[in-house]
Amino acid sequence: MYLIGYDIGSSSVKASILDAESGKCLASAFYPKKEMEIKAVKPGWAEQHPDLWWDNLKSATADILSESHVNPSGVKGIGISYQMHGLVVINRNRQVLRPSIIWCDSRAVSYGEKAFTDIGGDQCLSHLLNSPGNFTASKLKRVKENEPDIYRQIYKIMLPGDYIAMRLTGNVCTTVSGLSEGIMWDFKNDALASFLLDYYGFDKKLIPDLLPAFSNQGEVTAEAAEELRLVKGIPVTYRAGDQPNNAFSLNVLNTGEIAATAGTSGVVYGISSDITYDPQSRVNTFAHINHTKTDARLGVLLCINVTGILNSWARNNAGFTDSSYEAMNDAVSDIAPGSDGLTVLPFGNGSERMLNNKNIGCSMHNINFNVHSNKHILRASQEGIAFAFRYGMDIMKSIGISPAVIRAGKANMFLSPIFRDTLSTITDTTMIFMKASLSLSSPGT
Repeated sequence: MYLIGYDIGSSSVKASILDAESGKCLASAFYPKKEMEIKAVKPGWAEQHPDLWWDNLKSATADILSESHVNPSGVKGIGISYQMHGLVVINRNRQVLRPSIIWCDSRAVSYGEKAFTDIGGDQCLSHLLNSPGNFTASKLKRVKENEPDIYRQIYKIMLPGDYIAMRLTGNVCTTVSGLSEGIMWDFKNDALASFLLDYYGFDKKLIPDLLPAFSNQGEVTAEAAEELRLVKGIPVTYRAGDQPNNAFSLNVLNTGEIAATAGTSGVVYGISSDITYDPQSRVNTFAHINHTKTDARLGVLLCINVTGILNSWARNNAGFTDSSYEAMNDAVSDIAPGSDGLTVLPFGNGSERMLNNKNIGCSMHNINFNVHSNKHILRASQEGIAFAFRYGMDIMKSIGISPAVIRAGKANMFLSPIFRDTLSTITDTTMIFMKASLSLSSPGT
């Protein structure tokens, strides 16, 4: 028996096929081979068309079936991980009405801030555990105000993972964890956040049906099976945002446990059984995949937008474009910790939640033209990202998340000795690197 996992990242779409009994990954592939395009028509905007995700998913599926030599009739389940907070809108014919406004698009910040002020911080935080901020509900409000012709045609709104599940099964549904990441779940009443939807003027019919994260969420249709060269009837049995999924893959399910990633974005994700939140909403609280009304499991999430793009920018502009990241890290290893005084403030990829939704840009300080080289810039960039993690983790400590151990997959920036040693040293934590057999994370998640 075999299982397929899909991860819908913002840099790539990854597919993996596993032997269900051993947990061994038989084949893995991702597309595109270079980072997937993010369209930014204006500063602070970020869009991807959902059809692009589907096309790359088809290519990755073809590769894993070819490499593993698995008979598609032996595939008995599909799980989906996806980039969080994006907005997909469809009409009654289930056609996408506009490109998806993805997680790092910051144009809805002002709508969320106004909602937080008008509704009241106490009500938002005690019920939603967050400010409406720049999340999915606020993105939809911006569409409503600025694209009324599109808004009038909307039948259902979805998250990126909901869209892929729909393409696979034909069913339009979502999860409590998904609604919480869109800031549309009322934790106090254990129900849809009607007061926020009413404030934004949304019809509740726009919200898809709810299903548990672990459940039969539909079966692969004949049309999808033909496109993917699978067989009709394979059930989709799991769906979660990339960060809850990463925590699950690292066996982070209980209070006090911490997971971290450093791909396109940098994330620290801690579990709490208390209904907790940051009064300034600089870190955010969502329903974890195993959250229930009677047994609360909340994921407290710190997100740093700039992680992957800064590392990539530094590599490309420091003369290492044709080198692997491993070769780049080796070349920089002779630069001493502290980069001889050169520092980088690692922002500049849209509004940062932990900076109260401000976009302060990236800046370099203390450059000495007689001392510093391109290798100093590379090291200082990675050190700056590590210090951004430390700043966010200090915020998490203020609301009761105090990790002594961080679990991470040895991938992306955690492959860099500079980054991981700096982070471990300045946070006084032990890092446990795990080869997570259930991980659906991709290079760009």
